[in-house]
Amino acid sequence: MTVSVRPARIDDAQQLLDIYKPYVLETAVSFEITPPTREEFEQNIRTTQEASYPYLVAECDGVPVGYAYAHRFRVREAYDHCAEVSIYLAQSMRGRGIGRALYEQLEKLLAEQGIVNLYACVAYRDEEDGYLTHASCHFHEKLGYVPVGRFSKCGRKFGRYYDLVYMEKHVGAHEEPKEYTQECSKILSRS
Repeated sequence: MTVSVRPARIDDAQQLLDIYKPYVLETAVSFEITPPTREEFEQNIRTTQEASYPYLVAECDGVPVGYAYAHRFRVREAYDHCAEVSIYLAQSMRGRGIGRALYEQLEKLLAEQGIVNLYACVAYRDEEDGYLTHASCHFHEKLGYVPVGRFSKCGRKFGRYYDLVYMEKHVGAHEEPKEYTQECSKILSRS
């Protein structure tokens, strides 16, 4: 089995949507209730790439088996050093290192862009059920993400409530901008 990671193309949309649909229809991993159309999925790829965020596809012997992408974490400029990340793998391809390969490449590209904080939003429930396990939390923890916040019962799907856990990872140094440091030094030296 040969796995490679490459940038997504618009013509990948249907194959990636086929990977994503079971997460929408059969699990609480995604809080979407209705799968997007192919056109909506194409637009998501286009919008992500036009905003200069990576959208990656993992291929196994030339066939897409997973994808990961990043997007703006929050709208305000002060958050420009942050990004939210998402990943989806074909159900049959989980546990083979493909997710790790995707995230490692995604994190590398984001760090090169000056992104230092990554956030993953993970559906969670204290007790696993037929729609949600703790696999996503465990996956992110293995890659160095730590839980930093939890929204209680914010998602409702399949007649049940689910929490949302924010997980964070730093992939770069948090250096203070020189202008800010110098200005603060001047102000503090006057006191």
